[in-house]
Amino acid sequence: MRGNRRWQDRGQTSIEYLGIIAVVVAIILVLTTTDFGTMIATAITNQISKITG
Repeated sequence: MRGNRRWQDRGQTSIEYLGIIAVVVAIILVLTTTDFGTMIATAITNQISKITG
C-alpha cells in the first residue's frame, strides 16, 4: 500500500506543476497582448535608463 500511495502523490504533483505552468503562461500572454503589459515594459525601460544614465 505504501508504494501505491507514493505513486498517487507523484501524479498529483505533476498536475499541480501543470496548473502552475498554465497560470504563468496566461499571465505572460495577458502582459504581452494588452496595454498594461506595454505600460509595465515602458516603466521598466525608463527606470533602467535613469540608472544607466
